[in-house]
This record gives sequence, C-alpha cells and structure tokens, in this order.
Amino acid sequence: MTMCIGVPSAIKTFNWLGTIYHGKVRFQTPMLFAIGFVSLFVSGGLSGPFLAQPVLDIPLHDTAFVVAHFHLIMGVAAIFGIFAATYYWVPKMFGRMMNETLGRWHFFLTLIGTYCIFMPMHYLGMAGQPRRYSQFTEVAYLYHLIPLNRFITYCAFVTISAQFIFLINLFWSIFKGPKASDNPWESTT
Repeated sequence: MTMCIGVPSAIKTFNWLGTIYHGKVRFQTPMLFAIGFVSLFVSGGLSGPFLAQPVLDIPLHDTAFVVAHFHLIMGVAAIFGIFAATYYWVPKMFGRMMNETLGRWHFFLTLIGTYCIFMPMHYLGMAGQPRRYSQFTEVAYLYHLIPLNRFITYCAFVTISAQFIFLINLFWSIFKGPKASDNPWESTT
C-alpha cells in the first residue's frame, strides 16, 4: 500500500512543477511557501519507498524514521500550504498587505528549522531510536543519540518561535498594513 501512493504523488509533484515552468514566477512570500511545500513533500516522499520494502520496513517500523517521513509529508508540508494561502488571501480578505520582509523571515526560519528537525530524525530511525520514548538515558545503545535529540529540540524551539513572526505580521497587517489594491498579486485569472 505504501508503494501505491508513490505514483500518484509523483504525478502531483510534476504537475505542481509544470505549473510554474516557463511562468513569470515572483518569489514573494506566498510563492516561497508554495515552493517550500513542494520541497518538503518531495523530501519526505523520498523516504517512502524505503518504508514500502518489507526488508527495510521491519527494522524501521516504529522508529523516528517513520516520524520524520510522516511529518514532512502530512504535517509540515500541509502547514506550508496553509501559510501560502494565508499570505496570498489576507490582502483580498482584509484589504491590507502583509509585510514582505517579516514574511520572508518567517519562511526561511520555518523552512530551515523544519529541515533541522526532521532530517536528523531519519538518521535516528536508522540508528534504531524507537518512537514514543520520553527519555533515552536508561537505554545504553541510544545514549550516543542524545546530542542529536538535543539539537532537534533546540531547532524545534527556534522554529516554534518563528511562528510568532507570522502572528505579529498577520495581526499588525490586518489593522495597520499598507492598503492592498483590488488585484494585489497582479493576477490575470
């Protein structure tokens, strides 16, 4: 079943990339989050075929590898889509533009933080770190993974803190942001 999702997912990814091919792409915040969505979806999806092979799935099942795979695709990629839509639609909904500089800071801190959280989890899973353990100090073979878990924790705090940039930008822009035109993205649709 895991392998069955690979073909439609690849088709969707090529559709997304084909949509922007030969287009006049402007790398404003909504587009950055849309491209970040595709990046996260592909990065997380590349670990899917490993989980589709029983020889690899048996040792990787119920490890941090599965956590990283699932969260990159189903968790953070979806959240990036929500951010893209929010940055895109707020000017039309409230008549005010969001701050582009704050939006870019939000994007880059969130993207880098996400990769710093979930990419090392693939290594943790391959090293045998199980899911749902609250501490590893009593398990001898996991002791050498504690520094990497600490790094992931610090990255999670930074990434969560970056979401305050979004909240400040959103609420400030709704009330005090520059006025948006009727067609703020100069769309022809």
